[in-house]
Amino acid sequence: MGCCTVTHTNLDHLVRWESDWAGLRVVVAGLGLSGFSAADTLIELGAKVLIVDGSDTEVNRARADTLKIVGATDVLLGGAHNDALPLIDGQAPQLVIASPGWNPRQPLLAAAAEAGIEIWGDVELAWRVREKEGRKLAEWVVITGTNGKTTTVGMTESIFRAAGLRSIAAGNVGTPILDAIRDPEGFDVIAVELSSFQLHYTHSMSPLASVVLNIAEDHVDWHGGFENYKADKAKIYERTRLAAIYNAEESVVESMVENADVVEGCRAIGFTTGIPSLSMVGIVEDLLVDRAFIEDRKNSATELVPLDSIGEIVPRHTAANAAAAAALARAFGVEPEAVAKGLSGYDAGDHRIQAVARRDDVLWINDSKATNPHAANASLGAFSSVVWIAGGLSKGVDYNELVSSNATRLKAVVLIGTDTAGLREALQRHVPQVPVIAADVRETEEEAVAGAGWSVMAAAVKAAAEIATPGDTVLMAPAAASMDQFTSYAQRGEAFIGAVGALMGETSK
Repeated sequence: MGCCTVTHTNLDHLVRWESDWAGLRVVVAGLGLSGFSAADTLIELGAKVLIVDGSDTEVNRARADTLKIVGATDVLLGGAHNDALPLIDGQAPQLVIASPGWNPRQPLLAAAAEAGIEIWGDVELAWRVREKEGRKLAEWVVITGTNGKTTTVGMTESIFRAAGLRSIAAGNVGTPILDAIRDPEGFDVIAVELSSFQLHYTHSMSPLASVVLNIAEDHVDWHGGFENYKADKAKIYERTRLAAIYNAEESVVESMVENADVVEGCRAIGFTTGIPSLSMVGIVEDLLVDRAFIEDRKNSATELVPLDSIGEIVPRHTAANAAAAAALARAFGVEPEAVAKGLSGYDAGDHRIQAVARRDDVLWINDSKATNPHAANASLGAFSSVVWIAGGLSKGVDYNELVSSNATRLKAVVLIGTDTAGLREALQRHVPQVPVIAADVRETEEEAVAGAGWSVMAAAVKAAAEIATPGDTVLMAPAAASMDQFTSYAQRGEAFIGAVGALMGETSK
């Protein structure tokens, strides 16, 4: 049953764990990791919680059973429940918690907004319950951007831990933010990765320091346009208390800081992959240096870490991520020695500019995490002569700028994915002389969707090997999502690693 009459509830008093949450009627939209943690938290707080999810899967049924055991009012699974705002004990909900995947135009959320019911995300809830009697109150440093979020939040966590602080990376990566908040031991500082979806539903967060790494067209379908996407990203700077950190090489990001309503006394701190100006962190002669958090910043800079200590391959965007992480940590008061130790010890993991093999002076790189043109552009820019493996689920983005800006780097392109029309058109328009090979082993469209990705990747690697010559890099940076032929970007990366390994095994015989 959908709700009809709503009396708006003022929730301004709900600002700590001990606030009066008892009996609050809450609908949690979505039963993924963030939705589950939000529901579990609210039940513990004494709220009346009803959960809705359109997917009636075995995993969701198990989660539903768990939540019912701990006290959920009800769990409604199946698509039919997404189209109307449900009642709780015969009354309208007073609050809706939206999972990140639910866009504002979804019927249930649209109905809540029209009725004047507040809509929060799990981040908003976490900010409001972070303060609890007897538990350490952690500071938050928060990170967003179109690309590089996960790397930067991992680097930041590594620096904090090197400084001897109890810290965790949470939010859009790894641990849900509410699970971090409820840790019984508590943390000194939490590095919070925030997606544009999460920021859309965040309203009162006031972090110690914040950063937008970069901005490019992405998720325009969810936000209903690029301007809306940028506006949600810019929300991360609102109410920042000490340091609003921005990419000094992107004017759009700089304007976000200039227009942000921060706490009085908050500083704007730039980061750059060039020589830093006053109040910036940047690069001087392959050294990461700080010219922002030192006393004599007008006349000097403090060395933080040599770039070659960060990794074997440090492309420009990795250096930018390190600079942003260092700025966040320095804002918190971390000493330069800990910044160096944390960045030197950071392991980026697989699928991010990952060197897979080198043979006959051909370097094979797996950057399956490059799921959009902006990320792929950063990868392509790190190499001079590239056999590029690209394609996948494009999400409606434009490839023209990506191709035109890297025209001189492309030796050949090997296409994977079920929808390569947009990328093909951009290649034909800007680099008609570059060979384009389709690694297509499908017999039917159904086969492609069902999992022919592994075979396609093997064919792509074989085709790339036939073209590459000494001095080339074979770069798998798809500039597209993976779900057309793989379950995730990680599986796509594993397929590439496996195919390269098989090729090396064959050529060594």
